Amino acid sequence: MSATADSVTPITFYRPNYHMKTPAMRSPEYVQMSTAAAITLGLVPGQMHRTGCTHCLNLLVTYSEGCRANCAYCGLARHREEARDYADRNFIRVDWPAVRYDEVIERMRAGSDKGQFQRMCISMITHPESDRDTMTLLKRWTAAVPHVPVSILSNPTTMEKADLVALRDAGADIFTIALDAVTPEIFDRTRGKAVDSPHKWAKYWQALEWAAEVFGPEKFGAHLICGMGETEQEILEVAQKITDMGGHNHMFAFFPERGSLMEDWAPVPKDQWRRVQLARFIIDYAGGHIRDMRFDAEGRVVDFGMTEADLADLIASGKPFQTSGCPGKDDEEISACNRPYGDSSPSDIRSFPFALNRRDVEIVKRQMAGEDIGTL
Repeated sequence: MSATADSVTPITFYRPNYHMKTPAMRSPEYVQMSTAAAITLGLVPGQMHRTGCTHCLNLLVTYSEGCRANCAYCGLARHREEARDYADRNFIRVDWPAVRYDEVIERMRAGSDKGQFQRMCISMITHPESDRDTMTLLKRWTAAVPHVPVSILSNPTTMEKADLVALRDAGADIFTIALDAVTPEIFDRTRGKAVDSPHKWAKYWQALEWAAEVFGPEKFGAHLICGMGETEQEILEVAQKITDMGGHNHMFAFFPERGSLMEDWAPVPKDQWRRVQLARFIIDYAGGHIRDMRFDAEGRVVDFGMTEADLADLIASGKPFQTSGCPGKDDEEISACNRPYGDSSPSDIRSFPFALNRRDVEIVKRQMAGEDIGTL
């Protein structure tokens, strides 16, 4: 296995050339994992720009026939099945090498990650065997690596409330749902009937209500993608609703996935993304509420509902602009799931997978003011 340079910054960020044709590699014997996780675990060579590791072992169930959904923005969508072997597809910008689950567990028990992983996440797909195999993977993990808590990134389409109870009882620590689209119209256009995909807005919200009841406050969350046609007010109203339910919001900046139906869609504008990141953090962690924020006629945030001094201090901390996801061990405001460069390149960082320095904060401020500048 050799490392090939990222096309944007060949000196500081490397991504392994780890394409594999794997028709026989199926879960639960095999899983796919993010490139960052594979580097951290020592399975592939590589370096990550300004960060030595990811703190969440992101795993993905895998089958040769692939995901049966057809989400317009996703690299795993069904419409790509004729174009590229499923296990060789990119997903949230990066490659996901397939490995034996036994080897993952052995390396974790041997400390190959040098204690970097604070969490493991099993990501489900829309497949008849995904529910069963997720449970198998979870039970094996909690028996072998009990000190690393597990999140489930679920597939509500194939699940009932009893499935959530079973996952909780088997040791799942946090349950998350990739709502992604934040209005019924955008959901249908990108994930539902309009793209011949099985997901339904009502079922996803039903699953969120189940998660609130079964897992409880601070133990569930939703993924929201910023930049798929919604206004800032619309995505923040959903974020507030999830917070009011007791959950957390895991934000992603829309980035056009190569080979997806939305590959020609523009990335979310930087100023829009920074305002949404900041407002989401205020809602989730700074005691703010959308009722205290103000929006213009286009739905853009013009007042965050805080004093200028408090807002300046919050921006200077850099925390709102770090990757949002399931928490780690030390600081609930900082995500263990830092997903290095999952929604942008190192030259134009949208979600910082590390603590921001003073220069980073100044760039963020300029981006919020409307300057279209990158981070390198």
